[in-house]
Amino acid sequence: MDHPSQNQNRKFHVNGIVAEYNPFHNGHSYHLQDAARQTEADYTIVVMSGSFVQRGAPALLNKYSRARMALLNGADLVLEIPTLYSISSAEYFATGAVTLLDKLGVVDYLCFGSECGDVARLKPLADILSEEPEEYTTHLRQYLKEGLSYPMARTLALMQVRPDLNDTRDLLASANNILGIEYLKALRRRKSKMQPITTPRTSSNYHDRIMGTHQSSALALRQAIYDRQDIQILASQMPESAYRILSASLAANEPLQLSDLSFQLHYKLLMEAEKGFTEYLDVSSELSDRICRHLCDFTDYKAFCDLLKTKDLTYTRISRALLHILLDIKKEDLLLYEQADYICYARVLGFSTEAEPLLHEIKRSSSIPLLTKLADAEKLLDDTALKILKKELRMNAVYESAAAIKSGCPMINEYRSPLVIV
Repeated sequence: MDHPSQNQNRKFHVNGIVAEYNPFHNGHSYHLQDAARQTEADYTIVVMSGSFVQRGAPALLNKYSRARMALLNGADLVLEIPTLYSISSAEYFATGAVTLLDKLGVVDYLCFGSECGDVARLKPLADILSEEPEEYTTHLRQYLKEGLSYPMARTLALMQVRPDLNDTRDLLASANNILGIEYLKALRRRKSKMQPITTPRTSSNYHDRIMGTHQSSALALRQAIYDRQDIQILASQMPESAYRILSASLAANEPLQLSDLSFQLHYKLLMEAEKGFTEYLDVSSELSDRICRHLCDFTDYKAFCDLLKTKDLTYTRISRALLHILLDIKKEDLLLYEQADYICYARVLGFSTEAEPLLHEIKRSSSIPLLTKLADAEKLLDDTALKILKKELRMNAVYESAAAIKSGCPMINEYRSPLVIV
């Protein structure tokens, strides 16, 4: 395919991929390979969720193990998505990830998976949702007032504005299509020169908990692990190198689950119940009241999410909101990020030894500092970026603390965690 013209002075081209790799499986490997085939790019940068993932839960494996999986299977550089974005709604998740890639100044293609496999079908929906014309917002409010769920209200409002898109209404029922639309919105709003490229998903449905024959969903793999099934059944679902890393990690430590954060969460809720929780990101007054009313019924994290769930408040939304409370992510934190244009540094988790030209070009072209050593943060970052990084480290420490308690091993100090180099 034709390469973007904005980087003609550069001798190589770069793919950007947004991921969680929780854990890395055959579908992820296929996506990396297919994206490289479509674009003929020389390098691939992955921006990846760190210790916590978008469904509002701790990652199955720590971020360094998952970064190694990616680097051994086609990625050249892995950067960490700040936690505020990695556990936010699809819109903010996409905004943070796309902004991070865009600010590097070297990424030519944004490559993502989707159920439909066609950017041209997703783009009209992204354009409307990005512009939010008055007719659309009027219909959306009306449908919400009638008691419809937000996804259904959004779909019907879109069809009112653009009846000609009626054949695309099913696109909004699929998780990766929705995320793809948010990526396109973020590209549009940033006026980014990155070209969107999509790969049709060939693995199981995102929400499928049942193991398949070759490309099961990450959810199915996690469920098999949590159910303590024989680890060998995962060998066919993952590249060999990723399976080895997973096996070694599980042999050394049990994987973190939401329940492992129960005590920490309940303690914080009890300590702050008197003032309520509306200062935290994504916590409405309604949800804050429900939390306070049901505190005495708390048994564990997951059961509390189920208890708080309503027609308008989904399990995932509640789980993310509770994680915002636990990690001390407040609405004022989002404002700070927005004032700093969403992303103010790029933290490296690992890279390939063959990526030296890429790293050199990023240092030359990036509008944000490339942080490879935490010890260098004070001389590389301004006051706002340093404040954000320090809070990020505190949030990661919550994950490492829970992992240490569960394993009975000392807590990992991020300042002593070496980069993954393969």
